[in-house]
Amino acid sequence: MRFVVSSHDLLEHLQSVSRVISSKNSLPILDDFLFKLEDNVLTITASDLETTLVTHMNIENADAGGSIALPALRLTNTLKEFPEEPLTFEVDLESLSVEILAEQGKYNIVGQRAVDYPQMPTLKEETKISFKMDPGVLYNGITRTIFATANDELRPIMNGIFFDIAEDSVTLVASDAHKLVRYIRKGMEIGKPGSFILPKKPASLLRNLLPREEEEVTVEFDDKNARFVLSDHVLVCRLVDGTYPSYNSVIPQDNPNKLHVDRVSMMNALKRVSVFSNQASNLVRLTITGNKLTLSAQDLDFSVSASEWLACQYEGEDMEIGFKSTFLLEILANLPGDEVVFELADPTRAGIILPAEQESEEDDLLMLLMPMMIGSVS
Repeated sequence: MRFVVSSHDLLEHLQSVSRVISSKNSLPILDDFLFKLEDNVLTITASDLETTLVTHMNIENADAGGSIALPALRLTNTLKEFPEEPLTFEVDLESLSVEILAEQGKYNIVGQRAVDYPQMPTLKEETKISFKMDPGVLYNGITRTIFATANDELRPIMNGIFFDIAEDSVTLVASDAHKLVRYIRKGMEIGKPGSFILPKKPASLLRNLLPREEEEVTVEFDDKNARFVLSDHVLVCRLVDGTYPSYNSVIPQDNPNKLHVDRVSMMNALKRVSVFSNQASNLVRLTITGNKLTLSAQDLDFSVSASEWLACQYEGEDMEIGFKSTFLLEILANLPGDEVVFELADPTRAGIILPAEQESEEDDLLMLLMPMMIGSVS
């Protein structure tokens, strides 16, 4: 097995899949990349058993094909130090020795048998649901929701993004019981409804790959696994098992009080005021009277306090409501546009936070944040 490849091209492909590899693998061979050369196409695979990511490279100068597992860390660390130049890989599939020839050097490593590398999971054809998504839409949906996922060992279903697929729309939902994000993309042509919970790690890997993608992404899933097919990558992952909570039932419908405020101005004021909040609670009060929004925080233990007011547009009764500042900042940072809208019912019910204008007619983005009791903490 012999092939010639550009050092920079190979490094770029290796780095794109290397994020899958776990620092603590149950199988030593999972510390390796699987190289497979067939018909002048080099396929590189990385896996942690739960998630598998594959990339392809066209090789112009290649001899007989074959497969071998090569140490990932040693290979990527070596390639980082090369300038752009052709590298020749000469692989002895019997002894598993690999010789890498550069313009001014020679490097020898030892691989492992490809047959010992775990097989990529397959989807059941009889139960598989498949549809296509624009890469920008999928990237948008993941980016808007992933920050709201939980880290709950007791409720793993909350640790991923819920894909709720209807015949003509896709809804992505994430929640940690304190905040909730719902992103709906309408105007889709799917046909067959279904749902799955995508774990956080493959969602993050996918988000890193999507910005460079120009073609539609094929999304396929059954009851155990999901597969995302991109132009140069294929990601297969095990889904979170379980039933996602009824997210629509926690979204309050009757919210007569509506607050319009500049998003960036509120974020900046919130960052300043929250410095003075109690470190345990991070409570910040929002006091709305007329067209004036006052943000205030205090920490009685250290006798410090702060308040700042902003101009706003408000329709409704005067109100004072408390939120955890870190959660509110996360939501404001992940909303698009210059202006946001708060839809509020009373200080004890969840507040709905929306962009003043959706990014497109097909988009429907909603974020929800549970309030804090103002009198319960200092």
